[in-house]
Formats: sequence, C-alpha cells, structure tokens
Amino acid sequence: MPKIKVQKSITINAPVDKVFNTLNDFHTWSAWSPWLISEPEATVNVNEDGKYYEWIGNRIGSGNMTIEKETAPNTIECDLTFLKPWKSKAKTSFQMNPKGDNTTEVTWFMDSSLPFFMFWMKKTMTVFIGEDYKRGLNMLKEYIEDGKVKSSLDFIGRTNYEGCNYIGVKRETTMDAFGPEMRQDFEKLMTYCQKNNIQPAELPFSMYHKFDMVKKRVSYTGGMPVDAVPEDLPAEFISGTIPAIPIYKLRHTGAYKHLGNAWTTMYTMHRNKEVKLNKKVHPFELYINNPNEVAEEDLITDICFAVK
Repeated sequence: MPKIKVQKSITINAPVDKVFNTLNDFHTWSAWSPWLISEPEATVNVNEDGKYYEWIGNRIGSGNMTIEKETAPNTIECDLTFLKPWKSKAKTSFQMNPKGDNTTEVTWFMDSSLPFFMFWMKKTMTVFIGEDYKRGLNMLKEYIEDGKVKSSLDFIGRTNYEGCNYIGVKRETTMDAFGPEMRQDFEKLMTYCQKNNIQPAELPFSMYHKFDMVKKRVSYTGGMPVDAVPEDLPAEFISGTIPAIPIYKLRHTGAYKHLGNAWTTMYTMHRNKEVKLNKKVHPFELYINNPNEVAEEDLITDICFAVK
C-alpha cells in the first residue's frame, strides 16, 4: 500500500494549555476544520466527552476519528477512519511545544496509506493533504487567538458574468512568491491607469491558467477591465477579453490568506460533479472591495468558474 506522511507546523500566540484544551475536544473542530468549511450542511456528531466524532457529507465523504491517547499538555494521538469516498485508516497526532509563556508551536502529523490502485496519486495526495493541514492550522491559529475564524463562504450559485475587455500582467511564478508579485502587478496596473486617466470598467480580477501543486507553481493574469484598450499599451502589459458567460460564483469573506478555502471548495464541487466546467475560460476571482480601504476580515472575493 502506498504510504503517505504529512507534517505541518504553525506558531500560535497562546499558552500551550489553551492550545491543548482546544485540540483535545472535538466540539471545537467544526469551527476551524479545513474540510467542514466546504460543506457546512454536512452531518457531524460528537460524543459528549469530545473524544470521538463522525461526519457524513456529499463533498467531504464520511468517516470518524477517536482520540486514543493524550499526554497533557503536549501530545494528542488519534485514530482516523475514512469510509467514503474510499475506505482507509490513518494515524494523526498533534505535538505542542511551548516557546514561551504565551507562544506554542503546533505540529500536525499524519501517517496513512492509499488503496493500492491509487499508487500513482501518492505525491499529489501528499501535497493536497499538506495544503489542507496548512489551511486548518491557519484557521486554528485564528480561532485560538481571536475567538473566531475570519473566513466564511457564501454559495451564491449559478449566475452570469457580463464579460469585459481588459489590460493586465501575465506571470508564471512559484506558489510562495505569487502573493507579493501579484500585489506588485496590480500596483503597476493602477499606476498606469491613473497616469493615463483610465477608469476601471468593472471589478479587477485574477485569472488562473494553471496550478501545479506538486511543483508549487502557478500561472495567472492579473487584469483590470477597461472600456477600450489603449493603442500604445506598453510591452509589459497584455490585453484580452473575457466573454459573457454563465458562471458558478462562490463568495469568500476574509483575508486573502484564507482564499484556499474557497478554491478548494470549488474544485471539490467540480470533482463531485456539482459544477460542470466550461474549460474554454479559466477560473478567475473578482475583488469586490479594496484591501487598502477595509480590514482583512472584511475583504470580499468572488471565485468564478465558467460553467456549461
């Protein structure tokens, strides 16, 4: 059986006892789970003592988890059983190391295996689960430090995008670098538009041409819709058109660092055949408000998939 090992860490500004007492009670997990956010209507049952829980959903499948061993306040070990979409078992654990009176390093481990017929997906599944763990740890950190997770999804559903002509910057880069580089791209676009008295015609967007999660690379275009493309557009910019198309729209409210919650949900819905993609138009996100004008937790981003 192909073995999978995942290990991800984060530093939380809280005492180790508080972190431990949050993690060893499954009643808290719905608030920060990187999977349950994708399907809020999923059925979750937690034992009264908080040491066992089970879930059933259309997107997230079904399974259960049991806390088998605790060594307060440093270690929690769990048995994890997946029933759907395929049967498998895993061992998961948390290691909590205090880094001072009010700081704790949390490491989330998983040891599992894939069904033999999925051997070819070992590397991809390791990366995907690792990304899920990173999303979960980011939400856990917020939940413990601030008392709530500032990331929410609104399933707006099928609607229409009216289309646009745009100017933009197209780039291929690493997953680690694309956040800062995207900000630079939009700053260049905004500066160019301001100097040339060009008013945005619609909401700015980023269109993602390719995610390679294994190689950690992404190809995207950051675009600004305009009424007319300038004839003397500098070589550093491109121009293009997004046609009028039907889309499925998922709205994310919260910091851009949590946008993976929305994108993962959309791709899960696609794999679950809830969303049938029109592959002629790449997925894109629309920025509803300005990060310079609102708090991070109030940022609104619409994830749009062209659909048939």
